[in-house]
Amino acid sequence: MVNPASGGALRLVADTDVCAGAGQCVRAAPELFDQDDDGLVVLLAADVPAASRARALDALDLCPSGAIGVRENPESSPARGDRIPPGP
Repeated sequence: MVNPASGGALRLVADTDVCAGAGQCVRAAPELFDQDDDGLVVLLAADVPAASRARALDALDLCPSGAIGVRENPESSPARGDRIPPGP
């Protein structure tokens, strides 16, 4: 779980198999997300700059399908393009 108050570095992951194409991530953080021709999420930057931290967390909260994941410790996070591991 990411602590919004911690201010630590974040890394994003996205799962296009789960994405519903709602575009809420793009609206929340257009510097971090885009959509492909099918409307599915595209990460523009996996490592979140400090100035974009709040918008990245907003995108996470606004995603209706749960396709976006955020990790607080980039050193232990998957590399760009990796998928979110399946839930319990």
